[in-house]
Amino acid sequence: MFTLGVDIGSTTSKAVILKDGQEILATSLIGAGTGTDGPGRAIEAVLAAGSLKPEEITAVYATGYGRKLLKNADGEMSELSCHARGVHHLLPEVRTIIDIGGQDAKVLSLGADGRMTEFLMNDKCAAGTGRFLDVMAGILQLRIEDLEKQAALSKHTVKISSTCTVFAESEVISQLANGVEIPDLVAGICQSVASRVAALAKRVGVKETVCMSGGVAKNGGVRKAMEQELGLKITYSPMAQLMGALGAALYAYDKS
Repeated sequence: MFTLGVDIGSTTSKAVILKDGQEILATSLIGAGTGTDGPGRAIEAVLAAGSLKPEEITAVYATGYGRKLLKNADGEMSELSCHARGVHHLLPEVRTIIDIGGQDAKVLSLGADGRMTEFLMNDKCAAGTGRFLDVMAGILQLRIEDLEKQAALSKHTVKISSTCTVFAESEVISQLANGVEIPDLVAGICQSVASRVAALAKRVGVKETVCMSGGVAKNGGVRKAMEQELGLKITYSPMAQLMGALGAALYAYDKS
C-alpha cells in the first residue's frame, strides 16, 4: 500500500510517499508554495521518483498553509500534528520540536507516545523565521545556503538588537557601512533568529531530546546558535524539511 503526504507551505511544497506505513519510498521538494503550481509539481516529482502512477496511491493527505487548496485529497491535518507525527516516526526519542518555517516558528512538546501535549506559535512577525533570513541574505548579497558557511567563519558575533525585520535591515546596513565583517554579521543574524525562537521554547518548557524541523533547520549556523541559547544538543535529521509531509503520509495510512 502506498500513501502520499503533501505539505503545502508558504514558500515550498513537499511530498512523501510511504510504503505500508513504514518505508519512505520517495520524497520531493519544490521551491514554490501555496497559491502556485508548486504542490502539483511536488506530487508529479514524487510519483516519478517512486516510479508510481497516481492510481497506485491508496490515500492522499494534505497539510500546511495550503492544505485546504489541494483538490482530490482524501483528508487534511494541521501542520502541528503532522510535524509531531513525522518527527516521532523517525526520532522517537524527541520530546521537543522546534520548527522554523518560512513565515512562522513553532515549538511543540511531545509525550512518550509522540502525541503533542503543548505548543506555542509565533506568526505575528517575520523575525525568527525563514523570511527574516531571506531578507538578511539579500542585503548581504548572499545565497541563503551560504549563510551557514559564513557564520562558521565568524570570529566575533555581532549582536542584532532590533526585534523587527524592517529595523534589523537598517541595522545590518548600518553595520556594513561601519566596516563590520560579513561573517560576524551573519553569525549575529543566526543568533538573532535562535534567541527569539529559544524564548518561545523556554515558555513551552524544553524537554530533551530536542530536534529542529522545517527549512531553517538545514542552516547549521542557526542550529549552533540554538544550542548555545538552550545550552543543549540539537538533534537534526536530513529529513527536517519533510517532516510535515511524512506525518501527512502516516495519517493517510491510518485512514486508508
